[in-house]
Amino acid sequence: MTPVLRSARLRLSPYVAADEGQFVALLQDEAVGRWFGDGTQSAEQTHALFRRIFSLVYAENHFPIWAVRHEGRYVGHAEIKPSPETWLDGHEIVYGLSRDSWGLGLGTELAGLLTSYGHETLALAEVHATVDAQNTASLAVLKRLGYTQGRAVPEDNGRTTLLMTSRVPAPRPTDIG
Repeated sequence: MTPVLRSARLRLSPYVAADEGQFVALLQDEAVGRWFGDGTQSAEQTHALFRRIFSLVYAENHFPIWAVRHEGRYVGHAEIKPSPETWLDGHEIVYGLSRDSWGLGLGTELAGLLTSYGHETLALAEVHATVDAQNTASLAVLKRLGYTQGRAVPEDNGRTTLLMTSRVPAPRPTDIG
C-alpha cells in the first residue's frame, strides 16, 4: 500500500488515473525524462509505464510510487523501491520534478522525505540513489542531505552512474544502555 506522505510544502499520494497526462508530460520533458532509466522514451512507452503503475506495482503491492503535489498541483514523481541494478543490493529513491518547480528547494524537501521514509518507516539502514554523474542538480540535493558517493559504474552508453548512499548513523556508546 502506498501511503500518503507530507512535508512542509509537499503532498505525496498514490497516482489516480487522471494524473496520466501530467505524468506523461513530466517524463516527456527532455530536461526531466533524460535522467530516468534509459532516458526519455516515446509517448506510447510512457503511457504504458503509467498503466503498469496500476496493473503491476499497485495491484501486486510491489513498492510505493507517488504523485508529488505542491499547493495542490502535480509537480512530480517519486518512488522508493528495491534496486533493479544487479550491482546494488538495497532500496533506492527515484524522483523528478517538473521544470517549473525547480529552484524552490522542493527537490531537497522531496528527497529528504523519501530518505526519512526509507530509514524511519521501512527501517532501512541504507537508502540509495543511482544518479547520472552529469546530473549535478540531483547530486547537489543528495549531498545536502548527507548522502555520500560510493562506486562509479560505467554504462554502455559511455556515461557514468554514481551510487549515492544515506546511512543511519551507528549508535554512539553513550546512546546504548
